[in-house]
Amino acid sequence: MAHQTWIYRTGAALTLVLLLAGCGGFKKATPKNFTRSLNAYYGNHDDCLYPQGLHFPYEESTAAGSADHPKGLDALVAAGLLKRLEDRDIHVIRYALTAYGSRVPPRFCYGHRVVTSIDSFTPPAAVNGQQVSQVDYHYKMMDVPGWADSDPMRKAFPAFAKSTSADAHDRTTLVLSMNGWYVPE
Repeated sequence: MAHQTWIYRTGAALTLVLLLAGCGGFKKATPKNFTRSLNAYYGNHDDCLYPQGLHFPYEESTAAGSADHPKGLDALVAAGLLKRLEDRDIHVIRYALTAYGSRVPPRFCYGHRVVTSIDSFTPPAAVNGQQVSQVDYHYKMMDVPGWADSDPMRKAFPAFAKSTSADAHDRTTLVLSMNGWYVPE
């Protein structure tokens, strides 16, 4: 009887140790934890052509030496999101949203990332009192709208072309918190 009690107690203790060891698993630096954290972040953060957004109507001067304007506006015209009006008398080109373009946010977001693999990561190191790791990963862009999926858009926006390619990859810093790994804002 004493032998059987010892076996039950030993089994219960081992089970408790295994359960407690598993509780901190989400804080370990593993590809699975990094993938989960990155996908949670990118599920709520779309990639956009203009991260700061543009205000419309947008005007730019056609006078000599004034070529400081957001690139790709003519590609957005070709995609049907903007209309381009030129006033030669005052040397101004005005871009305005079309009815279709007004349904798209002014940042012109084109989808979100889904991490497909973790290629490498640095061992967690203390930076400003927090554990930090640099994570290299491959991803696939999901929910790309029809207006964005064209060669003229890829030519006008190289970052968009890179992010929608079959070999899209990036590097992100992840920080460890009490709730696991996260992407700092």
